[in-house]
Amino acid sequence: MIKAELERGVYAALETYSNVHRGRGHYSMATTHLFEKARDIVLEFLKLNKRRYTVIFCTPARVSAIKSQLEPGSYTIVSSDDTGLCLGVSAMAVKRDALPKGAPSQAGGGTANLISPGWVMWADAPERFEAGTPAIINIIAFAKALRMITHHGKLSFTDQNSGKLSFTDQSSGKLSAEEILYHDELEGCSGHELINRLRQTMVGSNKLVPTTEGERPFINLDNAASTPAFAPVWDAVCKTWSQPLQVEREIIEEARSVCSKFLGAPQDAYDLIFTSNATEAINLAADELGRESFGDTETVILNTYLEHSSNDLPWRIHPCFSLIRLGVDDEGIVDMNELESLMSAYNQDGEHGKKRIRLVAVSGASNVLGVFNNLGEISSIVHRYGARLLVDAAQMVAHRKVNMQATGIDYLAFSAHKVYAPFGSGALVVKKGLPGFSSPETELIRSSGEENAGGIAALGKALILLQRVGLDLIREEEQDLTRYTLNSLAQIPGLKIYGIKDPGSARFAQKGGVILFNLKGILPTTLAKELALQGGIGVRSGCHCAHLMIKRLLHVPPALERFQRILLTVFPMITLPGLLRISLGIENTREDIDKLLRTLWKISGKPQMTSADSDPDPANKVKPPLPRSKVKQQMNDFVKAAALRVYS
Repeated sequence: MIKAELERGVYAALETYSNVHRGRGHYSMATTHLFEKARDIVLEFLKLNKRRYTVIFCTPARVSAIKSQLEPGSYTIVSSDDTGLCLGVSAMAVKRDALPKGAPSQAGGGTANLISPGWVMWADAPERFEAGTPAIINIIAFAKALRMITHHGKLSFTDQNSGKLSFTDQSSGKLSAEEILYHDELEGCSGHELINRLRQTMVGSNKLVPTTEGERPFINLDNAASTPAFAPVWDAVCKTWSQPLQVEREIIEEARSVCSKFLGAPQDAYDLIFTSNATEAINLAADELGRESFGDTETVILNTYLEHSSNDLPWRIHPCFSLIRLGVDDEGIVDMNELESLMSAYNQDGEHGKKRIRLVAVSGASNVLGVFNNLGEISSIVHRYGARLLVDAAQMVAHRKVNMQATGIDYLAFSAHKVYAPFGSGALVVKKGLPGFSSPETELIRSSGEENAGGIAALGKALILLQRVGLDLIREEEQDLTRYTLNSLAQIPGLKIYGIKDPGSARFAQKGGVILFNLKGILPTTLAKELALQGGIGVRSGCHCAHLMIKRLLHVPPALERFQRILLTVFPMITLPGLLRISLGIENTREDIDKLLRTLWKISGKPQMTSADSDPDPANKVKPPLPRSKVKQQMNDFVKAAALRVYS
């Protein structure tokens, strides 16, 4: 009963899963509500006043860093380990007036409100201390567990001998790592057949949401923010939660082997450290590089104007480095001539005194322009001048083949929640022989990451499924759908696409399924809300944690940047201009894009000129739209119902 109740609640959260805070669709609204409700549940469990305390969710490793900045008695900690669940989640209830000021010790996505090349406006707590995408589903599971303990008592929830959750072995029995990771009801499928089956069984697919046209299946076009869970991945998590510690250790080691093979990073040449997400992985790489000695030279980090803040902020806040940036054009392509020139000027010709570029940190794929960097060419230049290459592969791993050894990548970071395994895991893969990765802090992060055995199982299982589908097939399908989307969007008057927009260009081979655009006369935030309201479509708007590139595309001058900073200081809740992004995943089809197009044409107020205006349900054309106020209320009711399904 305890196992079934916990799984029921977590599955309900997965059915409406999306990333939190900045999404505009029904699922993001629901997940944000569930996530923020988890803070209230922690304070209720600890019997603390939420006007005096705020809750910071973090990994066990992060607890140590945050504690060092706080006065004794100003915080209380409860962790998933206290519930017997292997979630790798800690919750710190901190007195609001005791929170440290200034830059956080770990930075990345979500920790800043506004970023310019020379300054950062940090977010308020708790977001300032929750770098990267949190372990959202694990945190919701943790909150659910606390609620259950409150109602049933701890001894009825955990086994008195092992301290683990008391649903071991009864439904699934003791299983091996091989059974959990490699066997499932789809194991006879591959290629196109497996893609189609995964679409049908993806958790949350075809769930109805309220719109002005009545209830419609939700369409997720926000995969660059986070991806839903494959059903076999969820099954692997449930089975892992039921296993004894010995089997958990076997799962972790087998998943490590799976990741290494998938990334072309053989275990005799690379180490793999499980983390909570890509942001934590990049912060770890920055900390370890900062411990290295390079004689009397000064360490310079080179990244690009295209980077997500998780591959920008960790380098700029670190006291041991200076950061310079490499130019990209408006399509997001790195200027290789400038890269060669900078490497030569710093590392060969000594034009900058004792400064040497020790690391080039680039995205494998952009989260805003969808362009895949030519990592082989970048690696060749970087290593020619004695530097190392770090790749932020968060947007790459689920979409393109990665071969670290063949490409010459020294460090690679990625997150499981971008590869259909949203259970709070990620990894840093490091070439063996690099100094620094034996510090106590590294070992703390390593052990902290491995507390989340279920998340690691999810990651391993997802990569096995993607391997069975085939990355070449995923690329082919993604490019076909991207081509169709670009051609169709180009027909809408007033719609401007940014980045690579011509499927006939030679550069289109570098284009992934991330498309950035705006619609003349409509703010991107308004457009995103209308897509949800009128079409049941989840997208994202804003700066997408890539402030420097978005502001360049929008031609925001330095004077306006400074004014925005003043404006946000005075009015912190104001929404600044940005761009709207759609991002494709395995579950998306042409039918999804046709529904997007119909809704965009309707919002634009122009007569539709494409074949996409034929609604498969003719009855819908004669139904008058529902009142907007009624639909907004229905959306709020949808969110409240999601919370009841999870936490009741």
